[in-house]
Amino acid sequence: MSTPSVDAHVRLDTHSTHPSAVTATLTGTKVHIPLVGLEAADWHVTADNILVLARIDHEEPYWAEKAAQQLAALGITVEITPRLQEAIDEEWTWANYPMPWCSRAEIREVSDAAQKIHDDIRHGRLLIHAHAQDAHTTVAVGTYLDTGKSVYLHGENHLRQIANTFDSPARALTAFEDMHSDTMRPGPAPMTDTERDTADARTSPSTPTTAPEPRSTGAATAPGHAPGPGAHEALFNSFIEDNGEWEKYRTWSDDASVANHESLTLRAEFDHEARGHDIAWTIASYHSPVGERTWHATATANTPTDMIETLLKSLDTDSAWTERSSAPLTERTLTTVTGPLTEFGWTQNINGHHINWPAPNGETGLRLDVAAAGARSGRARATWTVWGGNTAEQPTWTVEFSRHTPAAVLQDLTYNLAITHSARTTRRQKASHHGREALGAAAPAAPFPPAPGHVPTR
Repeated sequence: MSTPSVDAHVRLDTHSTHPSAVTATLTGTKVHIPLVGLEAADWHVTADNILVLARIDHEEPYWAEKAAQQLAALGITVEITPRLQEAIDEEWTWANYPMPWCSRAEIREVSDAAQKIHDDIRHGRLLIHAHAQDAHTTVAVGTYLDTGKSVYLHGENHLRQIANTFDSPARALTAFEDMHSDTMRPGPAPMTDTERDTADARTSPSTPTTAPEPRSTGAATAPGHAPGPGAHEALFNSFIEDNGEWEKYRTWSDDASVANHESLTLRAEFDHEARGHDIAWTIASYHSPVGERTWHATATANTPTDMIETLLKSLDTDSAWTERSSAPLTERTLTTVTGPLTEFGWTQNINGHHINWPAPNGETGLRLDVAAAGARSGRARATWTVWGGNTAEQPTWTVEFSRHTPAAVLQDLTYNLAITHSARTTRRQKASHHGREALGAAAPAAPFPPAPGHVPTR
């Protein structure tokens, strides 16, 4: 028997200002039927016949599809816009998820449990007595008003879990104070950025958005000149297409994409919205899929694409897999990294705890922070910096590396830096003689010599 038709139409779309939130626009003479159903599923009314689904786990497209299926089963017409359908179909993963053994479905279950805790607190069903700071996360103790059960909560946002239960608030508070007396504070913790953004989405009307203009694909740019905004985007996509052992994921935010190596020990993250001096690329290497990070690199959005391409290619060689526990700075490391520069006549100078290898014309160079190289603790800062434009103190672009970055990876960058600078200098010299009377036949240019010990990666 066919499902009777209901005079109600539901249009589901992405929110115009909150990336993962979903809106529902209701029309028809029986709009109260989908309205009641959606409100029961924690959709929030923002205007007449307009609802928003906003969650701290950023799984709104998944739950919107579930809602669409349930409404359609009631005989309600449901329309899903193409951009929402794209969000529903697209696979994504959380960056640095602390439970990497979980499948995507299991991760969604953990997130949904955290969402239920968040909703219970928001709706007043779970009363939070106190909170505290435990290492890098927040813990709290509270009581469910309907059952009287007290709980110990650990974590924030989509990672919050019930870690323990108690028979009474008194026992829960006593145990909580024993564990967190130095950081314990009364009442709930301040809202996280995610909670604030989600709350704002529930009260912000969504307006139609126009399709973004396509980004320029750009071309590889010499050091010192900012590439077009789409050049890095095209490079990231081509890297994924050309290297089958790398797989692309999107994060919960549309602003960034992640490429994971099949070994799960190398990772490249690209920020699509980064501009100028913003960090656009973050490269990280790990001891094992669940091990600690061994080295990392970052690059600003205006870094020439040929430098980024060289860095990405170096990840596909043995260079990125070795020296993970080696000393951060040895004489051999220093010689390997700076060999291409000295081969092309670059000389070093010392400025405080920095050793610099600037290009002969000073427009680009390499900098070593000796203090960072020898640091054993405290906030990590860049040990090696490849820079271009202006000065080393105020560069136009930078690629920065941590202290344990393999020397061969750094050598690939310095080699590219040296030959690119040399080629550009040669072009300038030829241009300066353009139009002058030739005094003699020009001697053929000598080929660029390879750096000592350098083995090309391609």
